[in-house]
Amino acid sequence: MKISSVASVIFLAIAVPVVLAQDNGNDLPSAPSAVKQSQQAPPPQQTTPPADPKPADTTPTTPAAVTPQTQSGGNASTGSILEEPNDTPNNDNTDFRLTPVVVNEVNVVFTVTDRHGRLIKDLNKDDFKVVDDGRPDTRVTFFQKETNLPLRVGLLVDASNSVRDRFKFEQDSAIEFLSQTIRPKYDQAFVVGFDATPEVTQDFTDNNEQLAKGVRMLRPGGGTAMFDAIYFACRDKLAKQPRTVPTRRALIVLSDGDDNQSHVTREEAIEMAQRAEVIIYTISTNITGSHNEGDKILKYISETTGGRAFFPFQITEVANAFAEIQDELRSQYALSYHPSGFSADGRFHTIQILAQNHKNLKVRSRRGYYAPSR
Repeated sequence: MKISSVASVIFLAIAVPVVLAQDNGNDLPSAPSAVKQSQQAPPPQQTTPPADPKPADTTPTTPAAVTPQTQSGGNASTGSILEEPNDTPNNDNTDFRLTPVVVNEVNVVFTVTDRHGRLIKDLNKDDFKVVDDGRPDTRVTFFQKETNLPLRVGLLVDASNSVRDRFKFEQDSAIEFLSQTIRPKYDQAFVVGFDATPEVTQDFTDNNEQLAKGVRMLRPGGGTAMFDAIYFACRDKLAKQPRTVPTRRALIVLSDGDDNQSHVTREEAIEMAQRAEVIIYTISTNITGSHNEGDKILKYISETTGGRAFFPFQITEVANAFAEIQDELRSQYALSYHPSGFSADGRFHTIQILAQNHKNLKVRSRRGYYAPSR
């Protein structure tokens, strides 16, 4: 990162809500399980050169194959915002090193509902209290209701054999959702299909026709590696989006939750979502009429990241689930605050947002954040 980038980071910390966690997807760590597998793998041994070398494999890689991508001065295992050494010539051979810049501001996007699940959109800053690691004395620096911040949305569609029977209807519902949600020149979305590996069929765009084409390109087949797909979408797509303006990041996961081929664990996928500040909404494709283990996993993932799980028991209800997500994305609140006693310790810190003097209201947000490390 150049010196001018430091000025940009500091300016954003003053002018707009700045993100506490990683500023660049390259600073995000690889999954511990992936690193462990890499360390345990024996070195390749080749006694004789192959007679007929095979062409290069172009199959999309899973997140487990991703190794830490560090930049000079950065740390792949922490959330620190580190600058590269100055590129200017150093005539006196003095070793100049820039010190880390840590922004002690936390951004949270959240939703408020009543006891019947109806969205509440008319509350103000004074109606909320933020509790950080059990300490309520935090200073809110930014608040916006019915937030109109630009959206960065990832659509993850389970393309495994287990969803083959209802795949066409799910594609149509997803296309309708994207066309109604993504506003040209303001929002952006991408499409990923996953079976044993995630495959990007349409990268970030605000063009609804291209997004629809990306959804239609999906073909069912293979196993299910949902955790890998979530990890990949958060680390390699959403976290690497430029942060020139504040945005909201969300994943819509359409799956039965029955993961049988991921290299990363469920907790590693959730941690990556929390580090990238991504809200995950899940739509179950299980239409048996009873909740199974896959449904429990989908619910857990969405709740820990501040999202919501939907369980349509009829295939026609999938469109309704997409419509509710669309409504919720347009009915959120956003705030930024400075934690009291902030420490750049790299630890996970819990967040709780309370609706003061409103006993019957429920606030849904991500459960915490990872502080940067110096």
